[in-house]
Amino acid sequence: MHAAHSSEAHLAHHFPGVKAQFEAGKLGMWIFLATEILLFGGLFCAYAVYRANHPEIFIYAHRYLDNLLGGINTAVLIFSSFTMALAVRAAQLGRQKALQRLLSATIACGFVFLGIKYVEYEHKWKEGLLWGKRFKPVHEEKAAPREVPPPKALTWVNPEERSTLAPPADPPAGLAVRPAEAHGEHIVPQNVQLFFSVYFVMTGLHGIHVVAGMIVLSWILLRARLGEFSAAYFTPVDLAGLYWHLVDLIWIYLFPLLYLIH
Repeated sequence: MHAAHSSEAHLAHHFPGVKAQFEAGKLGMWIFLATEILLFGGLFCAYAVYRANHPEIFIYAHRYLDNLLGGINTAVLIFSSFTMALAVRAAQLGRQKALQRLLSATIACGFVFLGIKYVEYEHKWKEGLLWGKRFKPVHEEKAAPREVPPPKALTWVNPEERSTLAPPADPPAGLAVRPAEAHGEHIVPQNVQLFFSVYFVMTGLHGIHVVAGMIVLSWILLRARLGEFSAAYFTPVDLAGLYWHLVDLIWIYLFPLLYLIH
């Protein structure tokens, strides 16, 4: 009787029953998540276009990203998805204390993720590795590719691939010349700010979504402490979990694209 009363108390007047309200809410959340995928899908397309047209920029600039910190953040978000899934299950079983603990753990993971991201952003800010016109590396002497002597070792590549150094000799017909990877360590390509523009837009927008998710989960946690959820009514917990899983999934794609692929 108590469970039935609890579910009916949250039933909106325009729904014929609790099941219809739950299914409508779930459908609405999936539609919202589809728009989020479209938003980030456009950014992934921009990443693909810039990387295809300027591979040397991405090969060079990725070295300024900390793979260890990015890997830790990935592990943190994967663990947060685990705790969020357990929180949904606890809500379905009516385990109030477990629900509160698991929601708190998920929010704590969000704070850890943002803290690590702050450390990464601070480093790039101090080094001048920012977007667009704000890209002003502290070590200006490294950003002068024309003063660097041409490397001794050369590799032949397709003409579609970009190169920042003029070839010292005429290449074979249909081919261009590019510095070998062994010497790429000392060569700074032009327009490196394009990479950091893509980096800050994608990771910054993702960070905003993490903050939004933490706000939603904090609201859910407050309601859980007030005893609003039970085995008969857990829709807000379930929908918030779907959103959090999407945020985690997006980072799982961002991490290898920005940090690992050379």
